[in-house]
Amino acid sequence: MERLQKVIAQAGITSRRKAESLILAGRVKVNGEVVKTLGTKVGERATIEVDDVPITKEAPVYYVLYKPRKVISAVKDDKDRKVVTDFIDEEEARIYPVGRLDYDTSGLIILTNDGEFSNLMMHPKSKIKKTYIAKIKGKPSRETLKQLAKGVQLEDGKTLPAKVSFKSGNKQNDTSIIELVITEGRNHQVRRMLEAVGHPVLKLKREQYGLLTLETMQPGDYRPLKPIEVSRLRELAVT
Repeated sequence: MERLQKVIAQAGITSRRKAESLILAGRVKVNGEVVKTLGTKVGERATIEVDDVPITKEAPVYYVLYKPRKVISAVKDDKDRKVVTDFIDEEEARIYPVGRLDYDTSGLIILTNDGEFSNLMMHPKSKIKKTYIAKIKGKPSRETLKQLAKGVQLEDGKTLPAKVSFKSGNKQNDTSIIELVITEGRNHQVRRMLEAVGHPVLKLKREQYGLLTLETMQPGDYRPLKPIEVSRLRELAVT
């Protein structure tokens, strides 16, 4: 027996939190009866409907994709631009990206049909480290690097402490390469942090997510995650 909201999330319909909202709104039926009680447990043979559409209990799948630039972190786009799911067309499950990378940002992104896993990865309390390499305008001073490390005040609050490393500089082009390791996942966070300290991002790439890296991968490449990797990511999210 599993909790109803967990079964809905694992079917790839939505996150567990949103599944709870669907239940409370009376949009979920179990064996033909509307269920509004959170925590209701259902068996494997139960027929579950969301908005009168039966859900399919798909086996959970997990992929890591090296997202190229100029690709949308979504399952579809109203402007008919390329989206991350276009790269894994052989998968029949309804997969979707965990979080997002900006249109102009490349790098590592996870795709899955496991709503519970996705919600865990994106939870505000998750402390999974995400490593970015940024090409920026200008050369940051030591004081600026310390400021980034301690936290930058943005319009939605001060960022958590980060690990910041200066990698290289190009005097001729007045640009620098720096590495940032953060645990948060705010929208456009790295770009906003660097903009706030006077060094706009020219190019951005996410190179690592927890234990996952882009080693041996090229833009557009993907691979399924190993069970041990999925388990380790779950552990990292709650430690």
